Amino acid sequence: MNKIIIGKEKFGNYYDDFEVGSIYKHWPGKTITESDNNIFSLLTMNHHPVHLDANFCQTHQHKQVLVVGTLVLSVVVGLTVSDISGKAIANLEYEKINHDGPVFIGDTLYAETCILDKRLSKKNPTRGIIYVETMARNQRNEKILTLRRKVLVPVSNNENK
Repeated sequence: MNKIIIGKEKFGNYYDDFEVGSIYKHWPGKTITESDNNIFSLLTMNHHPVHLDANFCQTHQHKQVLVVGTLVLSVVVGLTVSDISGKAIANLEYEKINHDGPVFIGDTLYAETCILDKRLSKKNPTRGIIYVETMARNQRNEKILTLRRKVLVPVSNNENK
């Protein structure tokens, strides 16, 4: 049976804190505003009208502005920081990023992360690598994004030993 963790009073975890099979339910969620999408589009030079022009979108499949996919990815990863990468030395790898459904202005994103595997670093035994899968859903509980990544974290809090 998987261990489910909801909310913590500390920021981030050490390698020793993670257990394979554990599921972290990240909280709070994040509601995507029109400003979020517009600013991100401008910062990243993504000027496609499907992300910015409501009138243009009326002629397309969803009939409304789509939130930029890389903004969705960034927000979802951000939702996980307090539990997964808050003590990270580095995010080593992102893989299998799937946009499972559209995100629209006003949608609220929620995420949960499963610890798939963990191993000690071959180069430095005071560090470990956790391999995780994060799944995000909107306020209607529709799956909108899944991704896997590897995160390098300290093995333990050496100050308390």
